[in-house]
Order: sequence, then structure tokens, then C-alpha cells
Amino acid sequence: MSLATVKRLIEERKEQYLQQLFALLKQKSISTTNVGVRECAELLNEMMQACGIQSRLMETAGHPVVYGEWIKAENAFTVLIYGHYDVQPPEPLEEWLSPPFEPTIRDGRIYCRGVGDNKGQLMAQVLAIQTYLDSFGELPVNVKLIFEGEEENSSPHLATFVEENKELLACDLVYTSDGPMHGSGIPSVELGVRGILGVELVAHGAKWDHHSGNMGNIAPNPAWMLIDLLKTMRDEQGRVLIEGFYDNIRQPTAYELDLLRKLPFEREVLIEQIGYPDIEADAETFYRLVSLEPTFNICGFHSGYGGDGSKTIIPATARVKMDIRLVIDQDPDDIFQKLCEHVKTHNPSIEVLHQGDMKPSRTSAELEIVKVVTQAVRDAYRVDPLLVPGVGGSLPDYVWTQILGVPSVMVPYANADEANHAPNENMKVALFYQGISCTCHVIHRLGELSK
Repeated sequence: MSLATVKRLIEERKEQYLQQLFALLKQKSISTTNVGVRECAELLNEMMQACGIQSRLMETAGHPVVYGEWIKAENAFTVLIYGHYDVQPPEPLEEWLSPPFEPTIRDGRIYCRGVGDNKGQLMAQVLAIQTYLDSFGELPVNVKLIFEGEEENSSPHLATFVEENKELLACDLVYTSDGPMHGSGIPSVELGVRGILGVELVAHGAKWDHHSGNMGNIAPNPAWMLIDLLKTMRDEQGRVLIEGFYDNIRQPTAYELDLLRKLPFEREVLIEQIGYPDIEADAETFYRLVSLEPTFNICGFHSGYGGDGSKTIIPATARVKMDIRLVIDQDPDDIFQKLCEHVKTHNPSIEVLHQGDMKPSRTSAELEIVKVVTQAVRDAYRVDPLLVPGVGGSLPDYVWTQILGVPSVMVPYANADEANHAPNENMKVALFYQGISCTCHVIHRLGELSK
């Protein structure tokens, strides 16, 4: 079978597909504030059914999941497509050049909240099912689709949902299109994400703020308590000093390191992108540091007065917020307990608050199924895609690799400068259509495994 019909149908239906995407974009679905989420789930369910997918809403303890399927045969290869229909809040509104929930095309890009993250990529997958069905009359594989409404709120109920529906979700591969493409514009096949542990450290001094002269050297300063504690946690080279922090980390294979060396890397471009000149790294070092090694980051530090001018006080409290990125085989619960033990040893008066976590995930780059997907992406874009062992961010990918126990690959469809989570979020129109084509190519290639 040829994919020429697929190409022709996408070309003929460009305007139709764009309007279907616009309809979904116009429906707000802000999960953190519960604005329009169920209405969006219901709309998406209707759209999936109109595309020939048997779908329904499934309840969770939070926002509903939209589940769909097209089953060829019980013993056929099964791919599960994952995405999310919820979006980030649009604020600050004054920085948008057009209203955030009114999709607008400027210079070949669609501007709208959620277009890149993740509705444009999600609709590319849904419309690919319709396109393939209309081209061939059937799919060559079983396809299951799960679209959640809480990804932008850290997916608090996804793991439970997957655990409770293992039989329904049983598959041979999970396929995700989320996040931006590589900055080079070359399509990529990504095989893992870092996990994350959020913590807050709270130090208390006196019951209220005090005059820094009258009570200086008498009232304890909780900001110094935290500074002294933090200095025991990390050395000057950035190595974490918490006992056992680096236990259980799976070292990258020689093949994975070779893949890192092959990824595009331009130091000067990187310096311009992040606005910091003193970066000394080659490709392997850079990609290893940002994807295959853990971090120990302070993302917020507050104590005392931070307004204009000065206020000479000894603050009563101090707080540090941290996000700790974890790599494969590190467990967030284990790291949290080790951090608590460290604090207990050095200053037991400091509170340690758990602010959420997500486990890391990685799929082997040497699996045959990864080669099949890579070939499909190559066919769709007519360029060799980048094979990326892991990315720096965190997604709930572990629910597939650890709970379902299947390989998971991510192929982003949105442009690198999509500005997801920011004002003027956008997706190139051409990449939306290419995403539809790519999904069709992946389904087509996977069909060869069912023969």
C-alpha cells in the first residue's frame, strides 16, 4: 500500500483540518483553575467519534480522560497514543498580540494558547487516524488513544488511572507528540525524560520580625540557617553531598553517549539563547548534563523584606523552594527520605515539605521498535531524525515504561520556539500538517510488524 493517497487527502483537507483544530483551540481548558476542562473533553470526544474512533469520557478523581480506540484484531500490534487537552493559564494577557483563545494566523504560524502544547499535536494524531481510514478503509494496527486533562497540573491522577486500567490500555508501544522539536529544526525521536522532586525548606527564628540593631546577635536569623544547611548539601563543583544521592543511577551506554555526540550543538547559539557567556561544553557534555544527570536546583528563596528601599529587620522565617531533577533508576521517595535524614542530621529544626514528584523514564535506544519509528519519521520528513536518549524536562512517561511496562517514544511536532506556557504560544501551520503525515507514516510502518 502507498501513502500517496494520505498525502493527497491532507492537501485537499488543509482548510477543513485547520478549522477542526481552531474549534478545539477556542474551547478553554485550563486545568489548574478548572475553566472549561470538561467542556473541552466532551468536544474532543465528539471530534474523535466523527473521525471514526470509538471514544468515551472516563472519570478520574480529577478531570476526565478521553479514551478512544480502533481495533483491527486481538493479536495485532497495538500502539497507544498519549496526549493532553488541558492548557496553561494565558496570563499575562497584555503581552498577547491577539486574544489567547482566538486562533490567529500570522506569518505562517497559528497563535493561540495550547496550539503547541498540546492541542495542535493532539489533533494531528486524531486527524491522522481519519486520514488513514479514509485512504485505506482500515488501520493496519490496533490504535488506542488516551488524552488527559491534568498534564499542566502535574498529572496527579494519571498513574492511578493507568494502574486501574492496565487491561484496557495494554499495548506494545506508547507514542507521544508533545513539547518542541530540536532547536535545529530537525525532527527527533526522544526516548526518556528526567523525573522531578519538589521540596520546600522552612526555617523559623523568633515568633515575629525584630529590629536588626536592637536584637542583632540575639534573635536567630533563619535565612542564615538555610544558607548554612544548603552549604552542607552541595560542594563548589556542584556535586550533591546528601548521602546516597547518586546511588542506583543507571549509567548511559556507549551507544547512548555516541548518540549524544551526534546531536547538533553550537556553543555560540547556546550562549545567545540563555544569555550567559561563560559556557564551556562540547555536545556530549552539554546533552549529558541536561538530560542524563540529576540536578539540585534552588528555584526560590524568600526571607525578610524585598521591597523598595531598605527595612532593617531580622526576619522570623525563611523559605527555600527546590526542584530536583532525577534520572533513570533514582526514586523520588528514596531521594526525599535521604534529604530529610540529611536535614535531621544538620539542623532538625528546619521543616522539609514535599511539593510533589514524578519518576524518571527511559526506553532503550537499541530496541527494534525504536528503529521502526525512526524509519517512519525519516519517511515522513525526508531527513534523518535525531535519536535522543533523554530530554531535560519531566513528563509522566514512567506510567508507560514502569506501570504498563512497554517502550515509549516521543516525537514532537511543534517548532522549537513554540513559546509554550508563555504569551503568544504558536505552532507553524506547515508543522501541523507534517504532524498528521508523520502519524500516518508511523501507523503504516508499525503495520508491517502485524504481517
